[in-house]
Amino acid sequence: MIDSDLFRAVLGRFASGITVITACDANGTPHGMTVSAFSSLSLDPPLILVCVANDATMAPVLASTETFAVNVLSAGQEAISRRFAGKVDDRFAGVGYHDGELGDPVLEDVLAWMQCRVTARHPAGDHVIVVGQVEHASAADGKPLLYYRGGYATLER
Repeated sequence: MIDSDLFRAVLGRFASGITVITACDANGTPHGMTVSAFSSLSLDPPLILVCVANDATMAPVLASTETFAVNVLSAGQEAISRRFAGKVDDRFAGVGYHDGELGDPVLEDVLAWMQCRVTARHPAGDHVIVVGQVEHASAADGKPLLYYRGGYATLER
């Protein structure tokens, strides 16, 4: 069995983009969290997946909602990533967003966004894998915000 420190060090060598997953609870209150465990899954149909820790504050929202949005952060949005990753009572205070077509918050000035309908949830260790079918999306020009070896990075060119 691999030791957790080595496993974390190995995974840290994989650069990943940063997303903020957003959804509304049954009362219509917006929730969000920073997620780097995001991946495309299928082109036909258009599917993505996100992995969320079972003890994350967003986990109960994603367990009960039928829709969510994925916001791909741009190079200048490190503060937003930190805000949605931290212990903040109202993560949306002072953050520009609008309600997307499916009703979930879409953050302003992101590199790309997708609005998804949940098609499956799979328990996996201390996380749940949430599969979403993309129903609406948009992309802008710019550089992505990256996460590498425990810190933020951007592309050079």
